Amino acid sequence: MYPEELRDLLISGVKWELSEQPTTNFVSQNSPQPQPQVQKNTNTIVPPVAPVQTVSESTAIAMAARPVDMGALFRMIAEFNHPLRGGATNVVLPLIAKKPNGLVIVTDMPSADDDATGKILSGTAGDLVDKMLAAINMSREDVSIVPMLFWRTPGGRGPTRPEIDLVRPFVDRVIEMLAPRVILTMGTLAAIELGNIQLARDHGKIIDMDNGIKLVAMYHPNYILLKPAAKREAWDALQNVEKLLKTV
Repeated sequence: MYPEELRDLLISGVKWELSEQPTTNFVSQNSPQPQPQVQKNTNTIVPPVAPVQTVSESTAIAMAARPVDMGALFRMIAEFNHPLRGGATNVVLPLIAKKPNGLVIVTDMPSADDDATGKILSGTAGDLVDKMLAAINMSREDVSIVPMLFWRTPGGRGPTRPEIDLVRPFVDRVIEMLAPRVILTMGTLAAIELGNIQLARDHGKIIDMDNGIKLVAMYHPNYILLKPAAKREAWDALQNVEKLLKTV
């Protein structure tokens, strides 16, 4: 059981609840590892798995510029031979708002839950995002959510610079098509890549981007689940987003 201060945290009249246990994917090196099963007396020949063939960054830029609608762009992303594609369970495509209100959330790479479901910001982190949006009278129908990577990295490690650069043209193209008035980044990677923002120094600040879009950076929901005290700063950032959508 969590101590009392981690339950039903009340901040500025908004009640965000935490699950009984935070979701983590850490596996101790000392944990017993399953032993491989050996099949005997089999004549089946398993062909070797061909390595994923990828393309250059310049080719990716040219490819991302071609689609004229979101459906075509998503099909291109799903078929794109990114180096991470072969090791991921699912491609995690952006979530497009059914009732756009001018807000786009850009988050870090898919989590283990996202990889398993093929849906961005799922699991416990997604539940917290739903509560945060509800706190400012929004839901997922109102906002589009775009991951900085469409495939989970092996073991959830940090992505390499080439891995980010190869997918960045598609991320930029999705944002261009969505034409948001406000971008809310969730996580360190999205904050640095889109706004050159360092968390926690510039958390919640309103940044003017070159294309006229307003950007606000906040912690990733997984961080907030592990550090409940960060909810106060997250609430301040959400209030800034709410004010921008009413004025921009």
